[in-house]
Amino acid sequence: MLDLMPTPVQRPRRNELLAALAPEVLERLTPQLEVVPLSLGHVLYESGAALSHVYFPIDAIVSLLCVMADGASAEIAVVGNEGVVGVALFMGGQTTPSRALVQSAGSAYTLPSASLLTEFNQIGVLHNVLLRYTQALLTQMAQTAVCNRHHTVDQQLCRWLLLSLDRLNSSELSMTQELIANMLGVRREGVTEAAGKLQSSGIIRYSRGTITVLDRPQLEARVCECYAVVKKEFDRLLNPHPDIQLSRDPAAADDRPRS
Repeated sequence: MLDLMPTPVQRPRRNELLAALAPEVLERLTPQLEVVPLSLGHVLYESGAALSHVYFPIDAIVSLLCVMADGASAEIAVVGNEGVVGVALFMGGQTTPSRALVQSAGSAYTLPSASLLTEFNQIGVLHNVLLRYTQALLTQMAQTAVCNRHHTVDQQLCRWLLLSLDRLNSSELSMTQELIANMLGVRREGVTEAAGKLQSSGIIRYSRGTITVLDRPQLEARVCECYAVVKKEFDRLLNPHPDIQLSRDPAAADDRPRS
């Protein structure tokens, strides 16, 4: 279990789904929101578990994994500050066969399931935002399946790095090659070889579990079309007016968990 240390929420706008909500909706939800730390490798929920809370990541990344009977796993989607972890709750399923694992440490807003469902069932702004997000998430899952079947490990690694970078305000990822291999569902040797090619080309630097992207344009030049498909769909559904960015209040930095 996570050792959650909730802190008060002052301006819950560091998650883009929450930032997209009308002020009156956010005002109703804010008293129920709490900020919690998410540590690397912690499991937010297991396959088949009842969802007591949903998570709106702030600066963490959560991997959704399919886990096989023999313990092998593969990532089907990543969720960062653009989304929410726990879509099965408001889609009517209550549980999901996937596992939610913290891929990159950070923090998230949590909201009790009952509070989310109450607002969702009013068929208002939150309802529409969450359904659009779910469609974008399904696109990511479908494209991941296609990518894993038809593209090389090199291309899969580039896609994975770019999707992760899009969800962080940093060019660095704290991630071992073994964990990346588990996420992609491939052998570690394949990830080592692919990462070595990127490093020798000066695109990334890998040292002691930290991957630093040095040349994003070159990374984008090497990725397959799957990354662009997913990004375009997220932009279309969640930010239909690209020239108008979702609200990002600098003062929201106060929302970070305190030690």
